[in-house]
Amino acid sequence: MKAEYDVVIVGTGVAGLYAAMRFADKDISVLLISKRELELSNSSLAQGGIACVLDKENDDYKLHFNDTLVAGKNENDKEAVNVLVTEGPSDVLKLKDYGVDFDTAPDGTLAKTLEAGHSRNRIVYHKDSTGKAVVDALIAEVKKHRNIDIAENTAVYTILNANNGFLLGMLCGNEQKYTTAHYCMLCTGGIGRVYKYTTNSAIATGDGIMLAAALGAKIKNLSYIQFHPTAFAAEENRERFLISESVRGEGAILLNCNNETFTKKYDERGDLAPRDVVSNAIIRESKLRGNEHFYLDITNKPSDFLKNRFPMIYNKCLEEGIDITKDKIPVFPCQHYLMGGIDIDLNAKTTVDRLYAAGECSHSGVHGANRLASNSLLEALVFSRRGADDIIKRLGKTKGEKIENLPPLPHTGDKDIPKGLRTEIRSIMQNVCFVIPEPELEKQALERVKEIFDILNQNCYKPSRDLLEAKSLAMVALTVLKESVEKNDA
Repeated sequence: MKAEYDVVIVGTGVAGLYAAMRFADKDISVLLISKRELELSNSSLAQGGIACVLDKENDDYKLHFNDTLVAGKNENDKEAVNVLVTEGPSDVLKLKDYGVDFDTAPDGTLAKTLEAGHSRNRIVYHKDSTGKAVVDALIAEVKKHRNIDIAENTAVYTILNANNGFLLGMLCGNEQKYTTAHYCMLCTGGIGRVYKYTTNSAIATGDGIMLAAALGAKIKNLSYIQFHPTAFAAEENRERFLISESVRGEGAILLNCNNETFTKKYDERGDLAPRDVVSNAIIRESKLRGNEHFYLDITNKPSDFLKNRFPMIYNKCLEEGIDITKDKIPVFPCQHYLMGGIDIDLNAKTTVDRLYAAGECSHSGVHGANRLASNSLLEALVFSRRGADDIIKRLGKTKGEKIENLPPLPHTGDKDIPKGLRTEIRSIMQNVCFVIPEPELEKQALERVKEIFDILNQNCYKPSRDLLEAKSLAMVALTVLKESVEKNDA
């Protein structure tokens, strides 16, 4: 790791890796930072695929555009959506050039499946582990380029403004390090660990959002949180694996505790309504029946088809004692995705000069109030590329500038943070801000989270990953609750 870089990218999901590839083999020094190992990210867990219009005879951009707006309750930024659907296909094909092994149809074209909210089969995929296939291919490519340094198991705990760039404080194990960067792109993923149960990986604690907010960046619509209707209903596991939307797209039926179909009672689109609608239907049906047992049944499909189409889901369920070729899959809604985040423009620029963001930590506006299935990896590709290309243009004009007037790193103490605060935050969010929020509990919850936030922001604790993640979770929970209370009081 050097003392100065042209660009630092924080996060190694699809957004961070794809952005890094835009700088490959250029006279640009890049540091790519991963909080844990490179392969661990929400991107790697993405199952269903990537939505894009590749079949112009049976699909078109306008249909994808309209499907995105319907799912997002027309709260989307239409200009951003237009960029997403028109530019995205070329980025998906670029992944193919990088070696992503998308499934193919008998005629040799990329296979396309259907997911909830889409009016056409337009989801390209690699079996039921598309995210992992993309991440693995991009990691292999990034490692080929000498101008890209990689720091694994490195947590960024502070980013401070300097003249012509930033000072970044990092934790590499128990060792504190720092570096400087002329430009910084945050690709740090979601906030899933603010909830008791989530489909997100262990690193999804909202760190990038907290770091950007501390710099003064605008944070927008953090309360727009998506709950996936069909996470595997494990008994106690905090991280619940996803039963992809594509399982319903391939014909699975959603059943209540009485083995009855029920979703059309709540929306005429039934099991293939957008995610928030199906999640809402499950919670309402659960309250009606006084029972949280729900199931996906895809036993109507041939065994060989299921094992080949959904090998990861088949094996994960088998580990839990469920054979999806014979058994119904127990499911229940679970925190899944963040639509809001660090506010960015069409070139992934935040409101802080030289600071960029892309992927789930960002708010590009493409998702509106609810993300359309399989638009997330597409967003990560399109806006990380745009951000990287904008940085390249600006570096052409600012190359050779000195990063000056470095601020002092924050004062720290030697105490450990109080135990149990993260667990308390998760319980509050699970009880108060789940699929159907509890407005009467929000103000009291807000007061307690504010207390926790203030406790964690005393300068008496020693720097640690635990402190970083606890502060991030507290900031995220506080912002979500503030937004919810303001909406209720409006």
